[in-house]
Amino acid sequence: MILSINYLYWLVGAILAVIAIMIFSDRTHPKRLQTGSFWAIYAFIFLIGERLPAELVGILVIVMALIAGFGGVVAGPARAGLSERARHTSVQRLGNKLFIPALMIPAVTVIGTLLAPYLVFHKLPLFDPKNITLLSFGLGCIVAAGFSCWLTRDNIGQSVREARRLTESLGWAVVLPQLLGTLGLVFSEAGVGKAVAFLTTAYINMDFRLIAVIVYCVGMALFTMVMGNAFAAFPVMTGGVGVPILVGMHHADPAIMAAIGMFSGYCGTLLTPMAANFNMVPAALLELPDKNGVIKAQAPTAFALLAVNIVLMYVLLFR
Repeated sequence: MILSINYLYWLVGAILAVIAIMIFSDRTHPKRLQTGSFWAIYAFIFLIGERLPAELVGILVIVMALIAGFGGVVAGPARAGLSERARHTSVQRLGNKLFIPALMIPAVTVIGTLLAPYLVFHKLPLFDPKNITLLSFGLGCIVAAGFSCWLTRDNIGQSVREARRLTESLGWAVVLPQLLGTLGLVFSEAGVGKAVAFLTTAYINMDFRLIAVIVYCVGMALFTMVMGNAFAAFPVMTGGVGVPILVGMHHADPAIMAAIGMFSGYCGTLLTPMAANFNMVPAALLELPDKNGVIKAQAPTAFALLAVNIVLMYVLLFR
């Protein structure tokens, strides 16, 4: 039987369901009903979302947005499960071995991705060929979790408690990657790329190569800031400006345009809270007093890199 991506979704859904139950049962939680409902709905979508009508899933997502928007998703009182003394003793005992589980995740992911084409039984591949990397990544997380329990001499219950603590610390930002990925598809289907092409050609003189390069690079950064993901911004700006203007009108090298264009998008990643995994998650995990502290620290680098990208693209594209 092929291991499909659904197994990974079900596992995530089960973990979220347990977290929701823990929050519902925590009478000391300041907003246990709202927060628990948020994670319960999220778990419900992961578990049986594919069997539900798309309209119903959309309504559930809107309900989640309303709960988060009105401040219903908050962290409860911290319950680490281990005393500070026990943690300190464990750290001293394990030392650098604590990094092994974290390193096992990418190691298993790479090994699984490389070996998957050969894991065929009775002409049936073990992993779904369309999602080999994601399935290998999920397997790596499972292996790392099991090894962590063995290494720390703890049980899976402690892992679940830590999962709840981290999930509540991150809050609604956990949902952003999925929503932003969907936003990219919506923009593409809605013809935003064509609208961008019309606006840029109607109001900006694209006959000048430098102007076209600036519009493309800055546009990639701005759309990435909106979407939180350079991969979602790329088809919009490349379809609207890159291909028709830089390649079609100015005969630019597509490979150079695409490479530097993506790099320009990453400059936008450094400047937006929408890129939650990069900018909001570290602030939450490190308990920084300023939630935008990571973005503020990265801003000078982002602007400098964007300027360098514009110069590089102009020089390399038309040499």
